[in-house]
Amino acid sequence: MRVIKTVIADDHPVVLVGLREMIQRDERFTLVDEAVSSSQLVELLALNQPDLVITDFNMPGDDTYGDGLKLIAYIIKHFPAVTILVLSMVSNPLIISRLLEMGVAGVIAKNHIHEEIGKALNALANDRPYVAPTVQKTSVLSNPRVIDERFSNLSPREVEVLRLFVAGSSVSEIARLLNRSVKTVSTQKVSAMQKLEVLTDHALLTYCIKADPFES
Repeated sequence: MRVIKTVIADDHPVVLVGLREMIQRDERFTLVDEAVSSSQLVELLALNQPDLVITDFNMPGDDTYGDGLKLIAYIIKHFPAVTILVLSMVSNPLIISRLLEMGVAGVIAKNHIHEEIGKALNALANDRPYVAPTVQKTSVLSNPRVIDERFSNLSPREVEVLRLFVAGSSVSEIARLLNRSVKTVSTQKVSAMQKLEVLTDHALLTYCIKADPFES
């Protein structure tokens, strides 16, 4: 069984204690380090190369890496292999949507952390994104009109590619199944991501699973 190396970050000790206890009770995860600031988090990511980081969205007082969207963007750029679960008190739908579009694997409202963290860990252990219902209500994913508009811009071939991607197929597997070149499939996938306004595979998977555009 794969054990997921995890780093947690929050400037509130009580939150770190709760996260630590939850992770230590789950044999699918191992806690390798803890951070209380953005700079310390970046240092620990470079040192430990974890599989997962669970981080607070707001950790003020760090001028080097900042917090919020700036910190998340830095982690995505410099540690692209790391899965990110964000804890947040922010309810702004534009920020929540932006986090999902950037490619975080999950967002949890901090005032619901005790109810949601176990569900999030279970989803991530199974390579699935997780967005808490309380957070999803504020995101673009709760707006059927926006979802329909974005998906209506996709070509039939792009929809085929996304359907297979969400089902777990790689680009090379999709190319074989659809009898297309890898380059063609890759181009169609990138085009679809641009039309959906998502930047990473994590974001694409989250968007498609939550939007469920392939439901018959």
